[in-house]
Amino acid sequence: MKNVNKTHIETTKREFILERVFNAPRELVFEAYSDCSHLKHWWGPREWPLTVCEMDFRVGGIWHYCMSGPDGQESWGKAIYHDIKEPDKIVYDDFFSDKEGNISDSMPEIKITVEFIDHDGKTKIRSKSIFKTEAELKKVIEMGMAEGITETYDRLDEHLSQYESGVKK
Repeated sequence: MKNVNKTHIETTKREFILERVFNAPRELVFEAYSDCSHLKHWWGPREWPLTVCEMDFRVGGIWHYCMSGPDGQESWGKAIYHDIKEPDKIVYDDFFSDKEGNISDSMPEIKITVEFIDHDGKTKIRSKSIFKTEAELKKVIEMGMAEGITETYDRLDEHLSQYESGVKK
């Protein structure tokens, strides 16, 4: 397992697995993943913040979002939730999309399972992304997925540090 800052990254032929421990209660970390009022503060690398976030957080619901780059570029995404067990797990398919929510055929579809694990009063996130092919995983790694998610998790850590026992300081 590779350690990038505090984020442990492991890859197999078609899987991209992340683990990181956050100094916050599991319920708060789960909420940070499931509510746009949290996500807008931490989702995406610093230079690609979340500027659009529309979420229907339920099984069958959709999360449609946009990260905006420093030169006005936009990266749209769409997630469809398949399983939600609060505060333990979220399973969803993640796609690149356009502003209207049309899924991109030229970019990989990713099946993501995020587990929120009690870890001595803290929370360990274990995120497993499964790609259809090795080539699709390689494509997103070459796009900087490891660096982007590490910076995103750094931002989540900063966001969660504003809370004490689940309540904003």
